[in-house]
Amino acid sequence: MDTEVQAAVSCWWDPELDDQLRCVAVHQETHDVRSFTFVSPAGKQFRFGSGQYFLFDFPVGDAVESRCYSISSPPTRPGSFTVTVKRVAGGVVSNWLHDNLTPGATVRAQGPRGTFLRPVAETRKYLFLSGGSGITPVMSMLREIADTAEVSDVVFLHAGRTPQDFVFREELALLAARIKGLRLFLLPEARGAEPSWPGLTARISAELMALAVPDMAERVVMCCGPAPFMAAARSIAASLGVPPGRYLEESFDAAVLEAPLPEVTPATRTFKVQFAKQNRTIEVGAEQTVLSCAKKAGVRIPSSCANGICGTCKSRLVSGSVDMTHGGGIRQREIDAGLFLPCCSRPLSDLVIER
Repeated sequence: MDTEVQAAVSCWWDPELDDQLRCVAVHQETHDVRSFTFVSPAGKQFRFGSGQYFLFDFPVGDAVESRCYSISSPPTRPGSFTVTVKRVAGGVVSNWLHDNLTPGATVRAQGPRGTFLRPVAETRKYLFLSGGSGITPVMSMLREIADTAEVSDVVFLHAGRTPQDFVFREELALLAARIKGLRLFLLPEARGAEPSWPGLTARISAELMALAVPDMAERVVMCCGPAPFMAAARSIAASLGVPPGRYLEESFDAAVLEAPLPEVTPATRTFKVQFAKQNRTIEVGAEQTVLSCAKKAGVRIPSSCANGICGTCKSRLVSGSVDMTHGGGIRQREIDAGLFLPCCSRPLSDLVIER
């Protein structure tokens, strides 16, 4: 390979090979939210889409805890990326991040991953709808629109408990003043410690959305937030005429939700599962998922939700068959092309997997 071409290729982060990140900045966004900025120690740049996330492995105590965090910075600034994390009461990883991760620390991560991407070819009319720390992926999208001076028609409705909980509040106000096609709605449930808050206090409802976004049915809705918030948003969008194909939500939870392994008894049928690239073969019971057994055996497969939703563990099935019950994390055309999700698949035969 030509030296210049080789140098150009090697300057980009390779999701298949690279996994080391160095934290270079920590910024306090609100009383319980911080942003963490990472670079490649090798000086590589990052290609990602606004709305995607990284899967991190953090050394918490004697264990390694894996969590997904959406990128809040835009892809137009490829020298680094930022994730924004809310401290959660009792949260093992979020509290560890807030208490321990400082500039200079090195962590492992895989990505970028995720399919929560803005369909730019279909329309330029969007409703960005976020609740709490769910603002991070849509903030990346808004920052990208600002950086590229993209001509778009964006309504950005962000909901939180109180005005003091609004992440990126000052930056959002600046962007609303700068981007001509942006209308910003900040919607707290209560005024909290800011009794002079001039706007509404409420939760999202069909009546409120019909008044705030009367042309909602014409927009692509990009939604991210707590599960109850997204359930309400999904129902409201449907009731106001948003076609299902125009409603997109980030559906992974930052928690690993995998259930304990079902016990293998002498009567349980087991199958040999080979991971070709890692030259490993394990046994998996007919009632066990491929991912749960792989993780227990130390076979490396990137994963997140463990529920067939996020698509992080998507793998190629070279031979064999599985019983897969997914939650939307894989498309039919991908299944037809030989891909599957180990997190929600149980073997029906011996398997060979391209991992």
